[in-house]
Amino acid sequence: MSLIKQLWLTVILILLLAFVGSLAVSVTSTQDYVEQEVQIKNADNANALALSMTQMEKDDVSIELLLSAQFDTGHYRLIELRSPQGDIMQRREAEPLDDGVPSWFVDLVRLDVSPGQAVVQDGWSQYGTLTLASQHDYAYRSLWQSTLKMTAWFALVGAISLLLAWWIVRTIRRPLLEVVSQARSISARRFTTSSEPRTLELREVVQAMNTLSGAVHTMLSEETGKLDQLRRRLQEDATTGASNRTTLLEHLQRNLESDSQRASGVLIMVRVDDLPEVNERLGRQATDAALRALVSHLAQLANELGGGEVGRLNGSDFLLVVHGAQDIEHVSESLKHQLTLLRDAVGAPLRLPAALSEYTHGDTPSQRLAALDGALADAEGRGDMALVVASGEARLPLYTTHEAWRSALIQSMDAGVALARFPVVNARQEVVHYEAPSRLELAGEWRSAGLFMPWVARLQLEDKLDLAVAERALAIIETDQLPLGINLSGRAVSDMAFIKALRQRLEHAPEAARKLWIELPESTALHDLASFRLLCRELQHTGVRIGLEHVGSEFTRLADLHDLGLAFLKFDASLVSGVDQAFDQQTILRGMATLAHSLGILAIAEGVKRPEEAETLFDLGLDAVTGPGVKAP
Repeated sequence: MSLIKQLWLTVILILLLAFVGSLAVSVTSTQDYVEQEVQIKNADNANALALSMTQMEKDDVSIELLLSAQFDTGHYRLIELRSPQGDIMQRREAEPLDDGVPSWFVDLVRLDVSPGQAVVQDGWSQYGTLTLASQHDYAYRSLWQSTLKMTAWFALVGAISLLLAWWIVRTIRRPLLEVVSQARSISARRFTTSSEPRTLELREVVQAMNTLSGAVHTMLSEETGKLDQLRRRLQEDATTGASNRTTLLEHLQRNLESDSQRASGVLIMVRVDDLPEVNERLGRQATDAALRALVSHLAQLANELGGGEVGRLNGSDFLLVVHGAQDIEHVSESLKHQLTLLRDAVGAPLRLPAALSEYTHGDTPSQRLAALDGALADAEGRGDMALVVASGEARLPLYTTHEAWRSALIQSMDAGVALARFPVVNARQEVVHYEAPSRLELAGEWRSAGLFMPWVARLQLEDKLDLAVAERALAIIETDQLPLGINLSGRAVSDMAFIKALRQRLEHAPEAARKLWIELPESTALHDLASFRLLCRELQHTGVRIGLEHVGSEFTRLADLHDLGLAFLKFDASLVSGVDQAFDQQTILRGMATLAHSLGILAIAEGVKRPEEAETLFDLGLDAVTGPGVKAP
């Protein structure tokens, strides 16, 4: 039985005991008092009437008149005169009163009152014995009415007491439910914090649990900080903080092969011309500061254009990968503006030639870098801040106008989305789930997401595509009973209307929802953490599993996610590539997997290309792997 029910039963039992006890004491006391008073009255009246009869003539008429007068003017139940031999000489008896008192109540509180008796004298001899009993039926009516009044009073007091008890129980129950919810969250390894209640005992419990959550947050922050330092030494340029050449080119390769908006975009290469001379003129510290400022301005440009990555290819060349389809003229103007701000901030003349090139799904990094190198050589000969756009291979677009793209995309979504299947496999060679990137039929062929996602984002059709993908995935799960993982776009995180629509669809298919895995890019979730929290809170009760993909560069913020109840993390392929031969990467991944497991989160590796990599990853403690080298059993 719950504590709340026990409290209610205790309150009700106390009220009933108080009512029954008070009623019993009241009725018993009144009953004793009435019996005593009536007993005295009977004796006094009998003695007084006997005295009067003793002093009068003893003729039958006078005696009868006196008894009748006494009976009629008082409230008597019985007046009787008997001869010394016991014969009835005179008798007056009243009928029982009909005063509306229930017979069961009369039987329960029946008054035990003896009639008064007195001797009537005739001179020195006994004339007779007088018996007198007062009418005490009025006492039953008084007792009944007082009982009703007491019952009504206790009913009022009981109602007020129950209302007060309800308020007190609700006041206690609210923080108690929060404590229960927090305990369940901690048991599920979601280390949430709660506001401290006013109740002392509950406040001490909540303080202890909040301290536990805070300790977990601190531990995660410290451990992820150590792992991030190791990752930075492995993947970043020590001077500028930009990605090193190997890491950046791996990111570019994955973008070109991906089924996301990142499959197309713009490459920007900026060169600090004659860097040795700049270093000699400004000094090492000032030169390093100028290079860090260049990286900062390129990162700011990437943020303005919707996201990207900055890397250092060599001593003087820096590459910016801007995600998504872009207007190359707008990118050029924005780049020129950032470089101008950089020169003003540095306060020294710098030669910063730059080259731009569009990339798209199917290109190779070597092709794009070769085109950029040629364009950059051309820019160096044109002046300090010359910008040259590298010409790429001529490609015939599927559609030539925005309206044509919009019409084709909407028509294809309405006709139906197809989902590919790429397995995520655990160490026992069991499929954990299938990654299911979307496919749309455009221009008579099924196209991968890398081709149409940039246009979906540009035309702001992400919510329509995401809903279509979710509906298709739920339908496949219901038919084939296969766990599927789908990607949501960045817009899904901040669009409340989309979240509500998705929640309704998941609630209508609860069995299928429990086999649906939803993942978002790490950067998308962490850059709008409040909206991501809302997404998790709205969807998790449906049974769907929510996680992050491409986890790596911002792993230090894992501590901010300890209370979200994430189901899985997919570690970025840049940490996985060649892991069987890289001790530093093994150390990072082992630590990341351990921290994920401490929160009850599955650790999954992306981009696995060789069986040796998969074997090493399982030895490091990861739960599952996926990538081009992973096949379904």
